[in-house]
Amino acid sequence: MKPVYLVDGKRTPQVKAGAELKDIAAPYLGHYLIRHLVDKYALPQDEIDEVIVGNTGTPAKYPNVGRVIALEAGLHKKTSGYSVHRNCASGMEALSQAYDKIFSGRSHLVFAGGVENMSQMPLMFNKQMTEFFVEMMKSKTPAQKLKVFSTFRPHFLAPVIAIEQGLTDPFCGRNMGQTAETLARELGISRQEQDEFANHSHHKTTAATKEGKFRDEILPITAGAKLDRMIAEDIGFRSNSTVEGLGKLRPYFEKETGTVTVGNACPITDGGSMWLLASEEAVKKYNLDPMARLVDYHFHGLEPERMGLGPVLATHGVLKRTGMKLSQMDLVELNEAFAAQVIACLRVMKDKSLSSKWGIEEVIGEIPLEKLNVNGGGIALGHPVGSTGSRLVVTLAHELKRQKKKYGLATLCIGGGQGGAVVVENLKL
Repeated sequence: MKPVYLVDGKRTPQVKAGAELKDIAAPYLGHYLIRHLVDKYALPQDEIDEVIVGNTGTPAKYPNVGRVIALEAGLHKKTSGYSVHRNCASGMEALSQAYDKIFSGRSHLVFAGGVENMSQMPLMFNKQMTEFFVEMMKSKTPAQKLKVFSTFRPHFLAPVIAIEQGLTDPFCGRNMGQTAETLARELGISRQEQDEFANHSHHKTTAATKEGKFRDEILPITAGAKLDRMIAEDIGFRSNSTVEGLGKLRPYFEKETGTVTVGNACPITDGGSMWLLASEEAVKKYNLDPMARLVDYHFHGLEPERMGLGPVLATHGVLKRTGMKLSQMDLVELNEAFAAQVIACLRVMKDKSLSSKWGIEEVIGEIPLEKLNVNGGGIALGHPVGSTGSRLVVTLAHELKRQKKKYGLATLCIGGGQGGAVVVENLKL
């Protein structure tokens, strides 16, 4: 087995959509991270084998974000680059493909991560307006154009919201928030529990930011219309959050009977993250000092309407692959898409009668809260979809290093009914 090393990982600040990063196109949330790591480790620009980037809202102007990032970062034109899409785990999918290529000996130096500018996900014309434009273009004479124009109706201008469509599963017909409502209802997770969990996330992130715990993982980025502002911290978490305040918010996805609100769910966010991965040969050749080792990964599917339980099945799978136990994980990053979804995962993992419904006949284990998302999670930090899978690993590895702990698990649910998980070993003990 060839070891796969995580040499260094960095991320942008994560910023709520419509704010400081709204004008920065997706590739530019990743290229400067690569440039920084290339310069930091004095790597030859023509020795990088591959750039693999997770992205879900593919910009029309940048259909292959990975290749654009590779070239914008100043890597040699012979370095191939491509984009991957596994919904919420796109960044983790990029890491898994880098892992496979290094593990098999096909590659030695790979950049892998994810980027997402959710602010720039478009409003699209609906079918009626699109057909109207087509007919106008086909018309040759003024009379023909006037005839087509007379068919126009104001409701043609009703937009199709790309992000709304992307967050709705085409098979079960439910959006991601509604799938969280399903879990809350089936597992008896109260509104109070969800709001308390969300409040705790905001305060952990507030404390971590004040104490500078994210300083080593965040690479500041220039922003603003004139690129005249430096953003060095996450923007969007609420330091003044209270359970009482969260309790005043109305249910968002199921208006009458729901418990999931915008306060106990992750916000729409912009951000990027990137890892430099290396083989043992590359580590020796370039005198690298890796911070961690990517032990293994696993993806697993389940019914889309309960997609939030994906981490349960993915965690079970990666632990079986590695021969490890959940109790060996010193820290766990479990993405907070929704408070209800995280609480549901914690319950199912420790309850055999629940996990057996998905073919897991043994108790996976319990994740103590003092090990879980110790610096807050997606509810406070946000969930830039294409990046989160790799961002979790960046945060996990840096915190393992800071605490001098050995093993960590990063896992998340994936829209469409999947889960992803990776195990990381800290080499900086």
